[in-house]
Amino acid sequence: MSDLDRRVFLQQAAALAGASVLGGVWNPRLALATIRDPEVAGYAAVKGGRIWYRMNGCHHFSAGKVPVLVIHGGPGMSHHYLLPLAGLADERPVILYDQLDCGNSERPGDRANWTVERFVSEIDRLRDALGLERLFVLGNSWGGTVAAEYAMRQPKGLVGLVLASPLISTARWIADNTAYRHQLPPEVQKVLDRHEAAGTIDSQEYQDAVMVFYKRHLTRMEPWPEEMNKTFEVFSVSLYNYMWGNTEFNCSGTLKDYDSTSRLKQIQVPTFYTCGEFDECTPAASRFFSSLTPGSQVTVIPNASHTAFLEKPEEYRATVKAFFSRVETST
Repeated sequence: MSDLDRRVFLQQAAALAGASVLGGVWNPRLALATIRDPEVAGYAAVKGGRIWYRMNGCHHFSAGKVPVLVIHGGPGMSHHYLLPLAGLADERPVILYDQLDCGNSERPGDRANWTVERFVSEIDRLRDALGLERLFVLGNSWGGTVAAEYAMRQPKGLVGLVLASPLISTARWIADNTAYRHQLPPEVQKVLDRHEAAGTIDSQEYQDAVMVFYKRHLTRMEPWPEEMNKTFEVFSVSLYNYMWGNTEFNCSGTLKDYDSTSRLKQIQVPTFYTCGEFDECTPAASRFFSSLTPGSQVTVIPNASHTAFLEKPEEYRATVKAFFSRVETST
């Protein structure tokens, strides 16, 4: 599937989910005004270009509250689908950002920048730019990969870690989602198999079949929320294809052999795994990864999937707030 076809597919997927896909040029000022305006926004220099960030809850810095840095998934998505987590700003500073070549950040399109190591290095550059001496890090999906890798380096000032449905092992991810695929209606499975064998995954029939999977395991909301819609509008297709591939059920990109399972023991800060009951990162996988992470905990959000913070925002924020509170009380 070409990059253009992939973009069309993702936009059609959002439309099939009941979201209204807007055409034209992305206007972050208009979009954020309808959701939650940042108190501070700007750009920070990183290797390869500049990344865009936004912050809420700035007044909590004076009270000594530890900020949380939130990392989006993909690779190639943006901060928009994570905007419900800006609600954490009632208790602490919350920083969301777009990785290089994503969302509102600069898009040089240089594949030399598309490595796990370089994306991890963005965290330190952002910390330097914002003066974040102490912080929590929360990463979702591929953002969980970045967050876990960062924590494994045991950086100074990292207080705690939230791994929200993280990609830790590509092989485990594929195996778990293949099992989900086998639970789809037989006629849907046949459509997926037929078009993948024929190389016609850009067909509308295939897209409709994948949408059945998405509605079970990506976002179980009807219609899809505005935040998810906006993320798909600005999706970095080339980055996703390069690092993951052109289907949801197999990895042919640079993450094909990724597995940090054996290094989870290197994480030495309090860690909290979260996932939805029907998550692409399954509850069983989350519990397994937690068993390898010293002193970590797991919470499974009932009747939610890969975007539990969208599907159950109040419940999700409450569980994360309780974790932050426990950590701050014990340190």
